[in-house]
Amino acid sequence: MINICLRKRDAVNPWPPDGQNNQGQLMWYALAADAVMLIHFVFIAFALLGSLLLFKWPRLVWVHLPAVAWAAYVEINGRICPLTGFENQYRHLAGESTYGEGFITHYLGPIIYPPNFTRGWAFFALGVLLTVNLIGYGLYIHRRRRRALPAA
Repeated sequence: MINICLRKRDAVNPWPPDGQNNQGQLMWYALAADAVMLIHFVFIAFALLGSLLLFKWPRLVWVHLPAVAWAAYVEINGRICPLTGFENQYRHLAGESTYGEGFITHYLGPIIYPPNFTRGWAFFALGVLLTVNLIGYGLYIHRRRRRALPAA
């Protein structure tokens, strides 16, 4: 697990010393978990559809290609994204299950963490990721070449 505590006492017991639940602190951990899940969703959407943003912002390629490479690496090797670890740590600190009951978790959770996501589905997701981006980059390169040609 990731230890985000700063003080030695907190590393052993993140709860208040009197043993009472600090609802404000628990709420902030739950909000942090939801924020990480939202960032995770945005990253996945960017890795999948970011090539289409190149038509508007061509320099975004330098951010998008590493995102696609990371997403492909995670799918090929069956790794878990570090954002998942952060989210689970915050959910644990908030006293929630790893997939809490908030609005964001309820609606984004099944998209980011689908049930029965096997290695076969991981390779299918990889194929979708690469296909969508090959089409996006192909259209972008075709458009740039067409604009670069002199008028006949």
